[in-house]
Amino acid sequence: MSTARPLIDSSRRRALLAARHLLSPPHRARTPEQVAGAVVALHSSDPATVFLSAAARLEHSDTAALESALYERQTLVRMHGMRHTLFVLPEELASVVQSSTTRKVAEKERRMFTAFAAGGGFSPDWLAKVERLTLAALADCEQASASRLAELVPELREAVPVAVGKPYQSTHTIGTRLLRVLGMEGEIVRGRPLGGWTSGQYRWALRAPLAELPVAEAQAELVRRWLAAYGPATAEDVRWWTGWGVREVRAALTACAAAPVRLDVGDGAGDVEGYALPEDADGATDGPEPEPWAALLPGLDPTPMGWRQRDWFLPAEHRADLFDRSGNIGPTVWWNGRIVGGWAQRADGEIVRELLEPVGAEAEAAIDAESARLAVWLGPVRVTPRFRTPLERRLSSR
Repeated sequence: MSTARPLIDSSRRRALLAARHLLSPPHRARTPEQVAGAVVALHSSDPATVFLSAAARLEHSDTAALESALYERQTLVRMHGMRHTLFVLPEELASVVQSSTTRKVAEKERRMFTAFAAGGGFSPDWLAKVERLTLAALADCEQASASRLAELVPELREAVPVAVGKPYQSTHTIGTRLLRVLGMEGEIVRGRPLGGWTSGQYRWALRAPLAELPVAEAQAELVRRWLAAYGPATAEDVRWWTGWGVREVRAALTACAAAPVRLDVGDGAGDVEGYALPEDADGATDGPEPEPWAALLPGLDPTPMGWRQRDWFLPAEHRADLFDRSGNIGPTVWWNGRIVGGWAQRADGEIVRELLEPVGAEAEAAIDAESARLAVWLGPVRVTPRFRTPLERRLSSR
């Protein structure tokens, strides 16, 4: 039996992306739960991203189906997870994310919150009382916004100055910090927003206790799911996406039996070490090329944000136009598994795009068809990305 590590080239990875991320029309999903499961988790730092990412991957999309999954059936949950980021993910994955990642972050957030409150003269006993009152208020009213909770528990309005003496000095309320900590600890969950689906002002509700899993077990399961969606990929990709340390990543890769492979990085630069699930490394990644496809994905979409090393689908010369200074990607135009441009919505609702490289008439026609599909889906809604990039700003202002 040969022990040589199989080589998986970039074109094969792009073909896998088309199917596994539900971007090729034949692979589009029927439900938002299928979408979230396919990409593991949908980015929710910008609330509009969740809906736009789902719409790009659904056969027939309307906001009501996603809102029902989030706020009525609760088959999807919004919570902090990898890299301290807010995600929407399948409810059955919540315990895995909480145990593998969020619990450790929550412990740090709790310590920082206690120190923050002490700086304002508030004791741990006082904080514990306010926390009990807040949870009791939520039990009585089922759901409430932060402002409504502050009416019910006035102590939440107490403010503490931060960065005293600095040009950016400000004040933060006890309520803002406490709700964040309780959310990370899994005590409460974000519910329906006060406004429409583009709003980030959520109501809060109590949530059922999450199962406590051993950290190593949860991390192995999360990496297994990630490799099923994003693999084959490098250990650095896993580390970046999870936000874990190198040792945790290596242990999780070993625990889920990830197989070493070689990944072609293209442009004659040779190959690098990567990992895949055993069934992928053994040749299950072989298969027909997908039909040509185009997609318009929103800023912070999970596909372009899924890897640290992006050269196999994103030319380096496009990055300055498509990312903000913090590394957040803006709205992107895709053709056959590569990012070839960006798009924006103007004030009058028109979807406009700019291609950053020649793609040919067939590609332009397919991209225009996706633009039209998105415009119909958005209707009267206007969306401005929370994290704006040079190309998006340029397009939306014309």
